[in-house]
Amino acid sequence: MEQTYYLIIMGALLVEYALSTISSTLNMNSITEKIPDGFQEYYDEEKYSSSQAYLRDKTRFGLFSGTFGLCVTLFVIHTGVFGILDDFSREYSNHSITAGLIFFGILFIFNDIINIPFSIYSTFVIEEKYGFNKTTWKTFLSDKIKGYGLTIVLGSMVIIPVLHFFDAYGANGWWIAWALITGFMIAIQPLFVHVIAPMFNKFEPLGEGELRSSIEEFASKVDFPIGRIDVMDGSRRSAHSNAYFSGFGKSRRIALFDTLLEKHSTDEIVSVVAHEVGHYKKKHVISGTILGILETGLMLFIFNYFMRDQALFDVFGVGEVSVYGGLVFFGMLYSPISLISSIFTTALSRRNEFEADAYALETTEKPEPLISMLKGLAASNLSHLTPHPLMVFLSYSHPPVSERIAAVRET
Repeated sequence: MEQTYYLIIMGALLVEYALSTISSTLNMNSITEKIPDGFQEYYDEEKYSSSQAYLRDKTRFGLFSGTFGLCVTLFVIHTGVFGILDDFSREYSNHSITAGLIFFGILFIFNDIINIPFSIYSTFVIEEKYGFNKTTWKTFLSDKIKGYGLTIVLGSMVIIPVLHFFDAYGANGWWIAWALITGFMIAIQPLFVHVIAPMFNKFEPLGEGELRSSIEEFASKVDFPIGRIDVMDGSRRSAHSNAYFSGFGKSRRIALFDTLLEKHSTDEIVSVVAHEVGHYKKKHVISGTILGILETGLMLFIFNYFMRDQALFDVFGVGEVSVYGGLVFFGMLYSPISLISSIFTTALSRRNEFEADAYALETTEKPEPLISMLKGLAASNLSHLTPHPLMVFLSYSHPPVSERIAAVRET
């Protein structure tokens, strides 16, 4: 059985790496010499050339970091690092939960140390090169410290009860842990709006004026109970433009990046708001949460049958079973299912984006502002206008901008 586990894990790692490498390479090579029809007003030759160079730099960097990550993973698996870490955790504490926290904590620190140089290069070299980076070193370090604090607090809130339930209730632990995680997934929405997001960005109510009046008029027209319409200081970190919807009930928030307000007209921004309201009206947030809950339940249910199989632990050079080790090792064993489910969820996300666009068009009855907004966002973010279908299939949560525009015109 150990050999079977090993082959599944190695196969999943290598297949995922191969798919990522092939799709990224094809995507990088799918650039066109001429600006696609309909975008000449938003891209000149210089800007279009910059978007292609941006794609190549990001892709090559992604290929390098992906290869490095695979090498580190293979090294850790084949040199018994997990066994050494498990022995250290058990020597430091004979309590399973404390040992588990040590185990997870060291893994997190090790992983973060490896990723920090890549994060720095991405932010301060690639994003800086193309004029997107606005992050200072002070902000970068502050974000890191806050992220560590959130990881410790929120991670402990989930990990400690999960380890306890599986230890204390055995075969029944999975559904108790599932209930806990379900509650956390629901609670994290208002927590994100009121606590987490304000830790990293400033949110100010959209001021009185033409834009707010137009948004309120639209909201009244479609019977959308506005929670909050906020302007977020996205320019503090990046010149990229965006908007998002989050939260449930009174915690609903539409957040508009300040960079969005600087570059687009009232009608265009209302079309963005209409798109975000479309996600709410079509219940995309709720359905996505439910899907995540069901997937988590499935994973925990299957994990229940593998968590104490010594053969799985033998693959990683760990001599004694544990719930915390089982969670990490099963995650790798589960990766083929994760890969398939991720393809499904990204396809669902792309469908949701089409639905939200259709809703925005239906309710605003103004196709041109929506189209010009899509083109403007693509241009300001130096988006790839002709992505390869394999890359879209595997990882695009949003349809290519040309497909979204075509769908709007056909509606």
